[in-house]
Amino acid sequence: MNYEAIVIGVSSGGMNALKFIFAELPGGFNIAIIVVQHVNARSDNQWIELLNDKSNLTIKEADEKEKIEPGNVYIAPANYHLLVEKDKTFSLTIDERVNYARPSIDVLFESAAEAYKDKLIGVILTGSNNDGAKGIKRIKECGGLAIIQDPETAESSYMPASAIAAIEPDYILSLEEIIELIKKIDKKNNSNESNNQE
Repeated sequence: MNYEAIVIGVSSGGMNALKFIFAELPGGFNIAIIVVQHVNARSDNQWIELLNDKSNLTIKEADEKEKIEPGNVYIAPANYHLLVEKDKTFSLTIDERVNYARPSIDVLFESAAEAYKDKLIGVILTGSNNDGAKGIKRIKECGGLAIIQDPETAESSYMPASAIAAIEPDYILSLEEIIELIKKIDKKNNSNESNNQE
């Protein structure tokens, strides 16, 4: 199975979790990563620049109609829902908040599940509301992989616990274990691709 995208949903405590993940992922990591972090509506993107400084990957704010490329990290802009279209491009909307949030994790996850089907990995990390539970359920229904941070290791356990209550995840792991798993999946993707080219 070759995975094409990873969607990550994170809220309270998310900055520390994302810093940790993106510092650890190697250059040459080849799966597109799309992130919703709940931020203040008036937040500037300085925190994205901070993440980018610590990362081997290119981390940027997602743009309207932008084509999703392997190996890039895309962050939902403050105060916009981020959706993945069927042609694997982004669209941004200012529709009503979902779970009191815009951007909403559910909105990203549900649209990405429809676009990527079984080639999608959903990851729910630390957070203090239940945004993401419906989205991760949709990812599972479409054949994707569901990874949830072990609530006992999360800065805020409510969001991962809500997701675990909604579905039977494929994995419940610490942050370190999540990083190791997605590195392993990426390596397997790359070896499958090189085998197909031979």
